[in-house]
Amino acid sequence: MKEFDVIALKDAVALAVKKAVPKCEYEMVMLQEAHGRVLAEDIVACKNLPSFNNSAMDGFAYRHDEGGKRLRIAGSIFAGDVPEPVLQDDQCYKIMTGAQLPSDVDTVVPIEMCSDITESEVTIPESVAKGANFRKKGEEVKAGERVLLKGTILSASEIALLAAQGIVAVKVVTKPRIVVVSTGNEIKEPWMCASEDEIYNANAFGIGALLGEFGFEYTYAGAIPDDLEATVAFIAKLKSYDVVLTTGGISQGDADFLYEAFVQNGLKPFFHGVNLKPGRAVMMGEMENTFVMAMPGNPLTTMLTVYALSIPVLYAVSGADRCYHNVVYARFSQDLKLRGGRTNMVIGTLENGSFSPTRNNKIGSGMLTPLCESNAVAFFGESVDYIEEGCMVKVLCFADESRAVEDHTVNDTVL
Repeated sequence: MKEFDVIALKDAVALAVKKAVPKCEYEMVMLQEAHGRVLAEDIVACKNLPSFNNSAMDGFAYRHDEGGKRLRIAGSIFAGDVPEPVLQDDQCYKIMTGAQLPSDVDTVVPIEMCSDITESEVTIPESVAKGANFRKKGEEVKAGERVLLKGTILSASEIALLAAQGIVAVKVVTKPRIVVVSTGNEIKEPWMCASEDEIYNANAFGIGALLGEFGFEYTYAGAIPDDLEATVAFIAKLKSYDVVLTTGGISQGDADFLYEAFVQNGLKPFFHGVNLKPGRAVMMGEMENTFVMAMPGNPLTTMLTVYALSIPVLYAVSGADRCYHNVVYARFSQDLKLRGGRTNMVIGTLENGSFSPTRNNKIGSGMLTPLCESNAVAFFGESVDYIEEGCMVKVLCFADESRAVEDHTVNDTVL
């Protein structure tokens, strides 16, 4: 097996994202099915937003130069009305939030700021600024402006904006075709009977669920036996997929044939080995038109490396303009020693602005229960060997699907 120099996590993620080739296949989906999808084209506004002058408050609409007076109420305007200007001197309208403003007023005052209100009259305060609570036509978006760009990952906010434009279907990038593969003679599927010498396949199902949390779909192709010839034949059948994601069999043990099997199928590796704890045994490359992600076999390590490395790459393959995990700042809850010279992943619980490492970071890479006790992970760069209680660190939340423009995932995270 060819020997590779291990690569820093920061360099590994940046290189993999750079090498990812965005898909050029598109489809139309209804707005109700568009959440989490990646826009395949710019969206240009066809309608002003707001589309007419309207009130931001329940209150009274009037001409600003008549502020400080007692005015007669000329009528009430409700949302959906198309009012005509009818004001005379010393008059105002009673108006509801979102209702259209007629052309003969320029200011709205909230009801609670007024005094001596009766059915027919109201005293308007003098202190209200001209134009207050007055939403002007097109002040947010003007027809013809680009409101969303190609590559945007559609969240609830973008979908609401699309709906406000009367858009019911959008052109999105087709989801990448992802296949998940396990390795090892000792692997048994959860529906099989496993002896004490065999293990159930937690990795494939955990990876699949993790992909689903970020809106990706996958096919599970089964487990490859620890045999080179069988592995070569198995992998040859996976070249129709955009991404092959494997777990296990990628280190340099005597039974780890996976790398050689990929090479025999035309693999061009980007890197093989990441200076990361846990997660050193990671390989990524391309096999013809297929992006290959070979992740470690230990369950906890598998889940963390898929989260840290695979998810950003999958967004890049999907054509997203924001690929990296977002971060929050939290106060570290205790002193903690680390082994420097590598990037360390520390899982823990983020609550109320404080990050506490799970089990004082005394966990094994083959465990799963510590992940169940955690909701976030912090990354500490190669120069960090000690974290003091109370210092601020950057933390990534497992369930956070928002994307960041910059690569926050792989920076040294102690400030």
